[in-house]
Amino acid sequence: MMKRNSLYGALAVAGLSLAVVTGVQAACPAITVADSMGVAAGVFPQQYELSEFEAAANCKLEFSENPSIGDLNAKIAGNPALPALNDRLPEEPLIVAPYDMIGTYGGTLDMISNALEAGTSDLLSVRHVNLVRFADDLVTIVPNIAKGWEWNDDFTQLTFFLRKGHKWSNGDPFTGADVEFWYENLNMDTNVIAKPKDYVLVGGEPMTVDVLDDQTVRFNLPAPKPGLLAHFASHYGQGFQSKKFLGQFHPAINPEADKLAQAAGFENGYEVVNLYYGQSDWTDTPTPLLRVPDKLDNLPAHVMPSLESYVTIAESTEGRHYVANPYFHMVDTAGNQLPYIDDQDETMANDDEVRILKMINGEIHYKLQSLALTMAPVLLDNADEGKFAVELRPEIALPTFGINVTHADPDKRVVFGDLRFRQAMSVAINRDEINEVAFFDLGETKQFVPFSPSPDFVSEEMEQYYAQFDPDLAKKLLDEVGVVDQNGDGARDLPNGKKLVINLQFATQGISSVVVELVAQHWTNVGIETTAKEVTPDEFRSAQSANQLDVMMWRKGQPLALILGNAEQFLPPFENYFGVRNGMLWAEYIDSEGASGIKPPDWVYQVIDDINAFQSTPAGTPESAALGARLVENITGNLLFIGTVLAPAPIYYRNVLQNFHVFKTASYEYYRTYPYRPQQWFLAKN
Repeated sequence: MMKRNSLYGALAVAGLSLAVVTGVQAACPAITVADSMGVAAGVFPQQYELSEFEAAANCKLEFSENPSIGDLNAKIAGNPALPALNDRLPEEPLIVAPYDMIGTYGGTLDMISNALEAGTSDLLSVRHVNLVRFADDLVTIVPNIAKGWEWNDDFTQLTFFLRKGHKWSNGDPFTGADVEFWYENLNMDTNVIAKPKDYVLVGGEPMTVDVLDDQTVRFNLPAPKPGLLAHFASHYGQGFQSKKFLGQFHPAINPEADKLAQAAGFENGYEVVNLYYGQSDWTDTPTPLLRVPDKLDNLPAHVMPSLESYVTIAESTEGRHYVANPYFHMVDTAGNQLPYIDDQDETMANDDEVRILKMINGEIHYKLQSLALTMAPVLLDNADEGKFAVELRPEIALPTFGINVTHADPDKRVVFGDLRFRQAMSVAINRDEINEVAFFDLGETKQFVPFSPSPDFVSEEMEQYYAQFDPDLAKKLLDEVGVVDQNGDGARDLPNGKKLVINLQFATQGISSVVVELVAQHWTNVGIETTAKEVTPDEFRSAQSANQLDVMMWRKGQPLALILGNAEQFLPPFENYFGVRNGMLWAEYIDSEGASGIKPPDWVYQVIDDINAFQSTPAGTPESAALGARLVENITGNLLFIGTVLAPAPIYYRNVLQNFHVFKTASYEYYRTYPYRPQQWFLAKN
């Protein structure tokens, strides 16, 4: 029997009909989350499918559009003139109940990021879509691009049902072939993505994708992976790309692809595919607008067609500009096509003081990413005058320090690879002081555990493993490792007598400078000479991936539901390019099948086996709990990452931003604004 976790199955169970309402004269009530006007809730919270809403409200919904949408469409390079709204919407658009009120069209949402590929996930999440998403309870998965889904009994087949008539931002049809193309021809083609991401694999093995018809697409898994659905609900990597658009340059799709690319001035078709798709699943890699401005006239469009709520129309190193997608698939309960806001403007400023000043001056509308709790007092002091609000919400990930166990310097590698050294560095940290100084005593001191919040199988012992402040124990352990002061200058040296200095290069996007400076002082206090230097996020990520850092620093931790769909925290180097990594040479050894790099210890291979088994085992069972506990014992017990303090973080938003719903968590893990339906935000007129 199929597990039909879809609108179709849920309505059938509820005894409701999907038949189109006939003979109804009344206009639909413009319900909101705040006022349902007596209309029954849908199968999924705060949204309906069209026929479901019309049946519940006993009405016929008439659609309306942004009066500026034609002008906005004209700014999207390559887009044809717009057809009527009914010809742009899917036959069954997604009906969204706004939080507080039906919005008004117009205005520009002003945002700020660090740099082109740094601090941008805030704005990415505002325009983001995927097959499904988490509702704002962060528990319920609801339809988005997909209308519904269905699992088979053993979670080895996941079928998505798409919306008939759904279109890309340039008007091209969106179908199941675009899902298959994304998987088979982009993610599984090493000419496009050099190494498949963990989330497109199951236990390290590829899936296959079947297009059953234009609106039905099925993922066939080599082993059970029920967490795959949660992955699509939370991850930035969208499960679709336009086959018609990118496929014209893809040699596996179009035999004339290379010839077409060469006529446009490129070496081959793959160069053009990579120009648009960026050799990355990260959707904020630079577009042709920035990368080949001299060849834009040779390309069919300046950017790829999108299903997101906004489309990029301008890009430079100083920022980007976006306009509303005229083919977007959501409408509100009054029939207005979303989004309400005309434009988005993103400026870049890789300086905390500049970003804070712009917030105080009311120059941006919303900010979460890169805000540290230490910034909250100055923001709160200026909130009334600046007409903005600052809310504190718990984080999921905590600041961590990963001592480089495969350091390029063989002398440091020997020391850093000794568990006693990492234990010493952990107990040298005064977490209570960090909590007081950096987090105003609002946080919880703890060790890094990959699961956050901790499931029942995580013991209190693991949560506090070598997390006590004990400088005497730290000194004793360092002595045992042979890291002692050999020349009498007051600083400890490597066992061979070479000077030991730990350089902490950090980016404030990932960790508070106050936390880093305190840890540097704590390590200096036990005799380890430690320096701290702020770098840009791009510099940090590049150096980290090149194995050039002594210590890697960033927030880290994921909820159980997401780990069931994405194993990156447990596979060397234990995170993707954008997170905090460790063991780069272990990863190189595994990827090269032993041809290069350094062979990992046995416990790493145990972790790889266990996470694959964990993802295929039903959550909540004794078998799952045993696997989860062993994963924690290996990752936490080997102090691959050293935790500090889990604390709240500030969320900033202007009072003029309406239908803004304060988040349950200040987290990247659920993809920031994505559960809170930012397409129904609008700007008050006064």
